[in-house]
Formats: sequence, structure tokens, C-alpha cells
Amino acid sequence: MPATVQPPESVTWRVHLDRTMWIGGVRGLMLQALHPMAMWGVWQNSNFQEDPFGRLQRTADFVGVSTFGTHEEIDELAYRVRQIHRSLRILNHDTGRRERLDQPEFLRWVHCAEVSSYLDVARRAGLPLTPAMADRYLDEQRHTATYVGLHAEDVPGSVAEMEAYLAETRPRLRVTEEAAATVRFLMWPTMPENLRFLAPGKPGYFPFGALCYYSLPDWAREMYGALPELPRPVVTAALRSFRLTMNSLPERVHDYAFAKNTRDMLERARQRLGAEGYDVGKGLYGLRDPRRWPDRRALTPA
Repeated sequence: MPATVQPPESVTWRVHLDRTMWIGGVRGLMLQALHPMAMWGVWQNSNFQEDPFGRLQRTADFVGVSTFGTHEEIDELAYRVRQIHRSLRILNHDTGRRERLDQPEFLRWVHCAEVSSYLDVARRAGLPLTPAMADRYLDEQRHTATYVGLHAEDVPGSVAEMEAYLAETRPRLRVTEEAAATVRFLMWPTMPENLRFLAPGKPGYFPFGALCYYSLPDWAREMYGALPELPRPVVTAALRSFRLTMNSLPERVHDYAFAKNTRDMLERARQRLGAEGYDVGKGLYGLRDPRRWPDRRALTPA
């Protein structure tokens, strides 16, 4: 069994180590908000409005553990997540009924909005992936979907299947008051208490939030209509610039964007992979280079 849930040889490793994940993560939240029931589920059962960064960090922790953690770590975390989801209910404003949050339709939408955002943003920002690699990423993410209570066959496993799913789901999407407020909030968030010291620099956050918004699919931006449209090449250039800048940060510096438990998990992953023969001299990010992988032939007994 490999030292991490997703080994360095996986496409997931390449996508999830790319710093465009920050754009993809916020874009995923904006896309998820278009599903009324998924949006009401978040609005009614979390402190998202008071602590948006905490929500993003918790999402980053789950994605990190399901990629770089051990099988035991993700099994424990996934069990807790499923237990929480199983206990929560959503008030359906259309019918007045309370419904379970862990319905497959809602879980599927959240999964697909998230992973399609990671993949689309990374590719557009310049991460070199062939069409076959893009399909492989979504196929690998089928296993991740099982951690939240779905079956692997419940979710798209290729780009074509993902595009078909999104097209089939679009008639059920709409901009609720909560969705519109969420997008505005993600572009201009209220700073939580522990980050009040950053408030003077809040105007500097807006370009990031706006870039997340502009990375949405055309049809999603048309539904929201939150900002004036920009030429597509301008947005693509901004995404590429963001990627180059963020990917130039030393890994240990970038790690401080995560909660401490996530940083500790990443350090354990480095140690395990080093023990398996991977060259971690340039950190986890450096393991995108196959030359830093162990020679499996040398590890095989004669």
C-alpha cells in the first residue's frame, strides 16, 4: 500500500499540489451555490458567513488528507464528515419540508462542482495536462467521492461525462438570494475575529475574489451577473500570472496558508515518502518530477 492515498505518480497529485487550487476552491464554492438545496444546506448548517476562511481551510484539509494523508487518516476524517452530514437537515424553501442533507443528488453536485473547478482552473492557468490525464484525474476522484457517502459509479469519471452531467444539471440551478449573497461575500468577505488585523489590506483581496468569479463557466457568470464581463484572454492571462507567482513560493512558506493540523499532515507525508525512497529534497511539490521517484526495479527482490 502506498504511503499516501494518492501517490506522486497520480494525476491527482499534480493537480492538488498546484497553487491554482486556491482559485479552484473558491470558484467551486461559487458554482456549488447555484444549486438551491446545496446552498441552503450550507447557509442553514454552518458558520460560513462568520468564518469563510475557516470553511475554505476545512475543505483544503479534507482535500489534503484525501490526497496526501494515509488511508487510516482519511477513513477517520471521512467517517466524521459522513456522521455530520447524516445528522443535518435542510429546510426546502420551495416546499416548506425539511430534507436530509446527505442525499446523493446534493453530494454529487458538491463533488462535481468542486473537482471540475480544480481541473478547469489548473488547465486554464497553464498546468500541462493531456486530455487523457484530465480524464484520469476525474476517474481518480471517483474514489474520493466514496469518502462522503457516494458510490464511485455515481460521479463522472471523464471530462465528457462531467460536461454531460453539468449540462444535465443546469436546468435545476438558479441564483437564490443566498447564492447571490455568497458570491458577493466571497469577493468581499467579512474578516473573522482572528484575522481582523488583515482588515486594512482587505481591498487587496478583491482582485483574488474577482478572479475566482471570472474563472466560472460562461453560463454561471451569466446567471450571477455580479460583475461586468472581461475578455476571456485577460482572465486567462491573470490566472497564468497567479499560478506562476504562487508556484514560486517555497513550499514551507505556502504551507502556512493551511490550518496547523493540515501542515502537520503534510509533514508526515514528506517523512513517509522519504522513507519509501522518494527524493523529498524539494518537498511534495518536487515530486511532480518522475526523476525524484524511487526506481521500483531496484526495490524488487531478485
